Amino acid sequence: MNRAIATVARYVLVEARRSSLPWLAAASLLAAIALSSFLSRVAITEAASLQTSASAALLRAFAVFLVAAHVVSSVVREANDKGLELALALPISRPSWYLGKLLGFACVGALITALFTLPLLASRPADLAAWWLALAMETALVAAAALFFSITLASVVPAIASALGLYLLARSIAGIQLLARGPLAEESWTQAAARGAVDAVALLLPRLDAVTRSDWLLYGAPGAGEFGAAIGALLVYTALLCAAGLFDFHRRSL
Repeated sequence: MNRAIATVARYVLVEARRSSLPWLAAASLLAAIALSSFLSRVAITEAASLQTSASAALLRAFAVFLVAAHVVSSVVREANDKGLELALALPISRPSWYLGKLLGFACVGALITALFTLPLLASRPADLAAWWLALAMETALVAAAALFFSITLASVVPAIASALGLYLLARSIAGIQLLARGPLAEESWTQAAARGAVDAVALLLPRLDAVTRSDWLLYGAPGAGEFGAAIGALLVYTALLCAAGLFDFHRRSL
């Protein structure tokens, strides 16, 4: 690995440790445990299964939000404080800075994900490991999207909204496709055009609904082939976001 990339990634980890992110992650962990415990208490049957699935869903949402918010706030603050200009004045190329940032943020996401597996340790180790790896890759994709939007938009709220909007659309696009093809859909040219537009958007998005599923912890993770295909799709989309970010960052004048 390029030494400059490793150096930038290390400073990203140091910044995350010194920020309020560890406290926010701990608070999110406690909130997820409390909410899932409450839901299990009011459940009539399958209380343990409900608590596990609710915890997994809440922890996944917290992990994605924390990573997106941390990436955007860190990059925008560094740009506003002229830290980016100072870093690029050193013998560090733009690709090294960008890749180092992305690597560091991906490691931050993996560490948060590892912390969030603690309430789920009652699950089978193989299923929990698959869930952790999928969520770690999911947070890496979110980090790549947040880094891209924070460099492009250079503003906290639009960048966070864009990154989370992309994530939510990728999570829900399969359901939108089902609604567009439902039995109540009218057979008209406008409906056909709408279905075509939804299918076109679906082709451009990763299938996040197929990864980090809560039912993996209850009924078992998918087979190696299906799991590998899902993880591979996340890697490809993360690489595409990284390439787009590098292109935009390289042509931008500071």
